[in-house]
Amino acid sequence: MIECHKVDSKNIEAVLLFKREQLIYDIRNLAYVEGDIMPEAQQHERHTVQDIGEAGNIDRVTRVLDLALSECAEWLYPFTKRRIYRECLDDRLTEKKVYSIFMTVPKDFSQTTLNAIEKLVHEYLVCSALADWLSIANTKKAAVWKEKMEELKTAIKNKPRLRRSRLRISQHPF
Repeated sequence: MIECHKVDSKNIEAVLLFKREQLIYDIRNLAYVEGDIMPEAQQHERHTVQDIGEAGNIDRVTRVLDLALSECAEWLYPFTKRRIYRECLDDRLTEKKVYSIFMTVPKDFSQTTLNAIEKLVHEYLVCSALADWLSIANTKKAAVWKEKMEELKTAIKNKPRLRRSRLRISQHPF
């Protein structure tokens, strides 16, 4: 979900919102499918893969989501630059109901680009959690999800840089 607010005459603050319940739903669904396609002989590993959202395991998912969101905000740096508002940070585990990325974009920034960034970040968060979990529970499949993460990372980093302002073509006398 995206919320937009006018900052000044040139900029708009766009807030990309990611509901935790939606992220966890997607992560659990994909983990279920990954487990379901495993051979019958790997019954124990199947349960381990599919238990990604269970008590205790979800703590790891939470930390990975926090890290992945921070990475995405860094990749969008020119638009996510913020003043420091908390001088003291700690590593306490907190389950946010909503993850957010605040972006200050030019007033003429493309809505379609913003929509694409939101979808890419959502997918990156899901893939990050799944890749991390599979690196523990099914190492062979972890590589597939890490590759997807790399593709999404490239897309997130490049999407807003394609055009940051209006294109002006100078006139030629010929």
